[in-house]
Amino acid sequence: MNFAEQDPALPRLLDRVLSSADRARVEPVLTELGELAAGELDELATTADANPPQLRQYSPGGERIDEIDYHPSYAKLSQVAFERFGLAAMSHRPGVLGWPTPVPHTVKYALSYVFVQAEFGLACPLSMTDSATRILRMFDPDTFTAEIAALSSPDMDNLATGAMFMTENQGGTDIAQTATEATDHGTHWTLRGNKWFASNASADIILTLARVPGQGDGTQGLGMFLVPRRRPDGSRNSYRIDRLKDKLGARSMASGEVALDDAYARPVGTLKQGFHQMAEMLNVSRLSNAMRSAALMRRAVRESVEHTRQRVVFGKPLFDQPLMRATLLPMLLDTEAALGLVLESAARLDEADTGDAEARRLVRVLTPLAKYTVCKQARSVTGEAMEIRGGNGYIEDWVNPRLLRDAHLGSIWEGSSNVIALDVLRCMRQDSSHQLLAETYLQRLRALDDVQIKAAVDTVVQRWETLLRDGDQLLASDRRNQQARIGAYADSLTRTVMASLLVEQAAYDIAAGHGHRTALVSATYIERLLGSPTTPAHDRALACLGELVDGGDVPPDE
Repeated sequence: MNFAEQDPALPRLLDRVLSSADRARVEPVLTELGELAAGELDELATTADANPPQLRQYSPGGERIDEIDYHPSYAKLSQVAFERFGLAAMSHRPGVLGWPTPVPHTVKYALSYVFVQAEFGLACPLSMTDSATRILRMFDPDTFTAEIAALSSPDMDNLATGAMFMTENQGGTDIAQTATEATDHGTHWTLRGNKWFASNASADIILTLARVPGQGDGTQGLGMFLVPRRRPDGSRNSYRIDRLKDKLGARSMASGEVALDDAYARPVGTLKQGFHQMAEMLNVSRLSNAMRSAALMRRAVRESVEHTRQRVVFGKPLFDQPLMRATLLPMLLDTEAALGLVLESAARLDEADTGDAEARRLVRVLTPLAKYTVCKQARSVTGEAMEIRGGNGYIEDWVNPRLLRDAHLGSIWEGSSNVIALDVLRCMRQDSSHQLLAETYLQRLRALDDVQIKAAVDTVVQRWETLLRDGDQLLASDRRNQQARIGAYADSLTRTVMASLLVEQAAYDIAAGHGHRTALVSATYIERLLGSPTTPAHDRALACLGELVDGGDVPPDE
């Protein structure tokens, strides 16, 4: 089994979004990682999930040490992710996996998507290490040269992992309520306060927000600080890990409650930019959340297909029974659409990082949209997969409980769904982002001239035109109404972007000689999006479900 090679959508998506050179480079890496994820990594992840980290607050002699002990399986997973494949380093230095330049975000997210199908918990430290490096490079590269080198090291002996300690007990959603206080000592600062939900609690380098004296109230009064695990003289920094969280999911990774007790800290860039800097870090982390949710969905679909093909009920495999096919099909559609959106966002992030202002505007709204819808989808898809497996799906001997537990985290950390929807509303108010989305994807759809997908193109074009009017009307209404309606509108935006991308992929596949599989996927997704679940495309998709889940070709629509 190979999680990469047996993915029906990933290879063709990469054909479209990557340059030919990058596509050739990534293929052997995908093959290697896909085989590991389906075998050794999955076994390690199962063991790490069953043996969560333990906090040792004191040494045998009574000294406060706050060390976290991880199971050896977690250490092996870390070695594969950080060192063997350089998943946290590849965006920041050339040479990782043989790339002559830093690896494109599209490649990073594709590889991470395969890895997360085996192990979810470690993806949080990977993402935060990657994001912390990005923030330091963007806002204060000269001051933190050594830290950037350590965070982006592909060598475990030199690696420093990163974390983002943001949530406080009184101010999780409302960052303006951050109460941690910063004190300037000339050569350095100290921080005093409590962080309520600190993931990767054993990180070597922590980025956090604290209130700067004289800088004002609310978010404008917050500065970003780097808190190292150890002071420059090598001594342990003065913060305590009071306890580890007994989490529902992501159990292999340590999250804790941290008390900063005049902890040594250094400011990152201009202190008045603290909230802006953290927002940048959050936005990239939210895309990672969507990627992880897409990976959980893909694993859930894989498990469901394999089970139903093997399980014989009333004389024939479950997979061949009509109602089961009708259950599996929307799971496949949502999973494929989610992956397309993740790679689209990653491609636009690549462009934004080269200075493309339009791409940066797109990324700003695509990432909260992806997190809002994809993370919600993961909860339903993994839940459906558990039910498909039946009683065994509820037993910890199987992967389904872990997938379900992990899926619920995506909609919570880095902003719950309502917070994310309000962020989409903020993008619309500040940047007319609904207009930007409509203009971008209408232009791309109208450039597709294949007669075989004309009906799908016309339908999605009409949907964009309707959404554009709806968005204008939403912004013209009072603010209370805007907030009440933004969740449903954000979901409609996301699903229409995903429909556009499926149609675009269908056109590419037909032109490249890959057949009509994606054309059927896109047509079925669009019909379902319009609220018409029993239609000609839907019936064809049910009949061709084996080809759809295996990545095979289907006959063209007559």
